[in-house]
Amino acid sequence: MGAGHTHPMYVHGHSSVHHFAPEVKIAASVLFTVVVVATPRELLPAFGAYALIVAALAVLARIPAGWLARRSLIELPFVATAVLLPFFAAGPRTDVLGLSVAVEGLWAGWNILVKGTLGVLIALLLAGTTPARDVLIGLDRLRTPQAITQIALFMLRYLDVLADEARRMRIARLSRLDDPRFLWQVRGFAAGLGTLFLRAFERGERVFLAMRSRGYTGRLPAALHEGSVATARQWAIGAVVPALAVVVLLTDRFLV
Repeated sequence: MGAGHTHPMYVHGHSSVHHFAPEVKIAASVLFTVVVVATPRELLPAFGAYALIVAALAVLARIPAGWLARRSLIELPFVATAVLLPFFAAGPRTDVLGLSVAVEGLWAGWNILVKGTLGVLIALLLAGTTPARDVLIGLDRLRTPQAITQIALFMLRYLDVLADEARRMRIARLSRLDDPRFLWQVRGFAAGLGTLFLRAFERGERVFLAMRSRGYTGRLPAALHEGSVATARQWAIGAVVPALAVVVLLTDRFLV
């Protein structure tokens, strides 16, 4: 279980953001996202200020803009929904670029697009500056229920093992002239998935018994908690990000 793992979401670096304790970054990201979601969709300047905060964090963390842009494509289904809403929503309509669209649909699409994009970007910054293992440690320090952190820990440590086993099974299937691209071979593909599930289940049982025999009590091993622990200074600096978002929200609400 101590084997190294590669995590494509993590961008190796030595910025100040990278060296922050994971619990600080998780708390700041969640609070910032809560403020963004709580912002009324009509406060357009506020969202521009939020975008500037995210951009400043990306520069501070030395995360390339191209890296963020490529991985933010995961929200394309939500973008498609936001684009289609103005055409299918009911209510008063207006003309935009020669097209008749619903006013309420425009606001709803904007709401989904801007809040979803900001949420995805802040999550990518967290993932890009924090290894997956440290995220779990941070969640545990924030008193996340043990069932969640334990399941996520085992998924993290054995995902590569299962991927390798699935790859070996696929090579074995292809070497026997079985090509799952053809419809009539779906049955063999499904049987392979079932076999992989059974092997994973049996491996999990063996690992659990081995851990219990070595004194496992249901909590993360103490060795995993070694590393940078949040100091009062880090908590104060981390609080600046959601605090700025709150100031932007309150300022815009009073000015409107």
